[in-house]
Amino acid sequence: MRVLYCTRSDSPHDRRFLTALGQSSHEVYALRLFGGKPLTPKGVTEVPWQAVSSPLRLTDLPGQLRQLRRLLANLQPDLVHAGPIQDLAFLVARAGFHPLLTMSWGFDLMKDAYQSPLRRWQTRYTLQRSDYVTLDCQATADRAAAFGFPRERICVFPWGVDLDFFSPQNSVVPGKSWRAAQGWEDKTVLLCLRSWEPNYGVDVLARAFDRAVKENPRLRLILLGDGSEANKIRALLRGVEDKVYYGGRVELSALPGWYGAADLYVSPSHVDGSSVSLLEAMACGLPSIVSNIPANLEWIQDGLNGWVFPDGDAEALTRTILSAAEQDWRAYKLQARQDAVLKADWNKGVRKLLACYEDTAAFGKSRKL
Repeated sequence: MRVLYCTRSDSPHDRRFLTALGQSSHEVYALRLFGGKPLTPKGVTEVPWQAVSSPLRLTDLPGQLRQLRRLLANLQPDLVHAGPIQDLAFLVARAGFHPLLTMSWGFDLMKDAYQSPLRRWQTRYTLQRSDYVTLDCQATADRAAAFGFPRERICVFPWGVDLDFFSPQNSVVPGKSWRAAQGWEDKTVLLCLRSWEPNYGVDVLARAFDRAVKENPRLRLILLGDGSEANKIRALLRGVEDKVYYGGRVELSALPGWYGAADLYVSPSHVDGSSVSLLEAMACGLPSIVSNIPANLEWIQDGLNGWVFPDGDAEALTRTILSAAEQDWRAYKLQARQDAVLKADWNKGVRKLLACYEDTAAFGKSRKL
């Protein structure tokens, strides 16, 4: 099957999908709406594209549609796999192409679809013209169904993890070595990998940690990544910076060691699907503290493999951190790893995606709008 994979740029998620597709029997092409210099996996061909700046504007649509229609006429793909919903999948829907597999990125259905009448219309329009939809959790599937999309044409699978790479065996040794170098062997170390953007609540964690460490001076925090709220987050932590490690952006190859350096993982997101970093943490045997948004509750059970706090409530997160720090984590760690093995295997997800391709192609070829 000739597949055109349409995405915004070259995120780590795109690389994982395209790497898997490049290893499949399909002939795979990638379209990057916003351009850049992608690290194209073996077996994938980049299509020439006159990129636009982010975000996609209404004034960009005529030119982008002309480009897309020319490309589709020349390439003649058997299937287009496109997302997020309101830009890439919307463009393909406007071009009238079938079979179309629309891929939700979580935020597009959990937040963006409700930001304006235009976004609602784009979402509904795209879903009505999609043959199948793929997404990563039941919470997002519920949103697609609320827009009228048939549940029997929704492919749900988490954007899981490589369970051999993200494992206690692969994370503990480098993690312990890093802690020893920091002098943190006897500390309780929290880790957060979420982007420093409004959707992900890192400012809530900063407020909570500032309060918690004043009650429990043994607490430490590793913050990886960065984002538009960097100045705000650093300001919130200014009085306790000696207990915070800012690691910046890190390579995928180094991630297991960071999970191994921590005792507890924190995901304070306001908007999310199945968070891949949460699944990585679980696979490495880390108990997690998460906000009580629907997607997180599909993975974390309070008192079994982690703890849950009310979304956006820094005081509640403070109390949760202080309580979790005093508990015996052994059963939590075992449960977290077991849940990841059962439900977050990326190899199983890839097989589901490829099966979804077959279903999408069969349905889309016979569909009449």
